[in-house]
Amino acid sequence: MTARGMKIYIDGEYFDRENAKVSVFDHGFLYGDGVFEGIRAYNGRVFKLREHVERLFKSAKSILLTIPQTVDEVCEAVRATCEANEIHDGYVRLIITRGQGSLGLSPNSCARPSLIIIADAIQLYPKEHYEKGLTIVTAPTMRNLPNAINPAIKSLNYLNNILAKIEAANAGCEEAIMLNSDGFVAECTGDNLFILSEGTLCTPPLAAGALYGITRNVVMELARDLGLPVVEKNLSRYDVFVAEECFLTGTAAEVVPVVKVDQRVIGEGVPGPWTSKLLAAYHELTRSTGVAISA
Repeated sequence: MTARGMKIYIDGEYFDRENAKVSVFDHGFLYGDGVFEGIRAYNGRVFKLREHVERLFKSAKSILLTIPQTVDEVCEAVRATCEANEIHDGYVRLIITRGQGSLGLSPNSCARPSLIIIADAIQLYPKEHYEKGLTIVTAPTMRNLPNAINPAIKSLNYLNNILAKIEAANAGCEEAIMLNSDGFVAECTGDNLFILSEGTLCTPPLAAGALYGITRNVVMELARDLGLPVVEKNLSRYDVFVAEECFLTGTAAEVVPVVKVDQRVIGEGVPGPWTSKLLAAYHELTRSTGVAISA
């Protein structure tokens, strides 16, 4: 499907790219008042569709945004949009905004939330990053406090992450580690972080400011199935620096190795064996499971 032929779902209707618009009075545009999900399609199937939609509903509930559709109806809308766009392997951006309202902050002026679904190709990290690994840095920008905007909410306001992403780019890197207010690793700007330490796979707990990552959960399950112990615990920068392996997980990133952090070489300076095993297992799972796009 070309960009010109793309069909974008907005509140039950399909629009071409040029005519897919929301009001300038939509509170998602005005104030970042809304939530979103990023979902992958592989081999004609939508991977972990229900899990992503259920997380969307949890994000919406946490900001007192009532989605008019049911979980099943949103799942079907995602599948149908992928089918309409002839997606075989691609990416879905699912967005719920508070809807059109007044210029005031109050959400009470918004009559009805808006559901938007974009199904398109995915921009992955370059292949060389999976073969050679990423070099990343620690961002000066701290992760949002859980009692401010909880990182568990995938809100439309991603400025916290964007600032850290800019800091990564300024350092010549693709990604950056974000620390929480206690100085522990929370996550990266768009991905969860894992390290291998003394034969155990470690990742920051959700309470540290890590996103409830669906790919994170899948990788933890795959690791256990492969006989690799997994723990969730607070990680300092020191823990990352002296790790045997390090990798990031995310819907778009999948499993991408990290070989240098803040100029410290991780392990042997190449993607580690467990990282490679988990990436292979993840690819096998995505190729064979998911909700079929063709009805």
